[in-house]
Amino acid sequence: MKRDRHGKAKILTHEEIQLLFTDGLSSSRDRTIFATALFTAARINEVVTLLSADIYDTRGQVRSHLTIRKANTKGKLATRSIPIIENLQSLLTQYQPQAGEVYLFPGRHGRGHITSDSAAKILREACASVNLEGISTHSFRRTALTSMSDDQIPLRVIAEVSGHGNLAGLHTYLEVHPLQVQGAVSSLAKLSPIDNIGLINYYVLQPETKGTSST
Repeated sequence: MKRDRHGKAKILTHEEIQLLFTDGLSSSRDRTIFATALFTAARINEVVTLLSADIYDTRGQVRSHLTIRKANTKGKLATRSIPIIENLQSLLTQYQPQAGEVYLFPGRHGRGHITSDSAAKILREACASVNLEGISTHSFRRTALTSMSDDQIPLRVIAEVSGHGNLAGLHTYLEVHPLQVQGAVSSLAKLSPIDNIGLINYYVLQPETKGTSST
């Protein structure tokens, strides 16, 4: 479900995130799936294929970092380790009793893992229940990456989180707002070699007043 004018997944507003997690996603599992996508900027396939052992230690405690294994990444480029922030840690702690022996999000009857298509269906139903449109499973990744960019996090650091092999691929995810463009151009004012460059002194151009003697 991609409905923005460029055919890209919609960037979520804070209000939409609150509504979706408060009233749309009805179970601990569903909230944990999409919170993981949001707070790690992971692709939905990377989320649904996470291993429980890469999230919890042998005592069932949430680890400091989660591991997205190379085999489950797009292009199978590299394994990456992402810090688990407190917001996500809380949800993972609550969800721990439901985690599968192998996969974090087990499939039906405990076999395998939930699929990306199943996650997409869960999201569609959740969005419909709170009248949200244009949101796809990819919205969480794109929202996370754009948020980091808006906070002036260097692109190279963002790429470490996202798993992009080059910055060109990352650029396609990032939303550019009109005010950012305005701010970028306005920042060029500091390059002016003199004050008020381009402004004409009003008094210099005034015609001489009649009766004024010249010297």
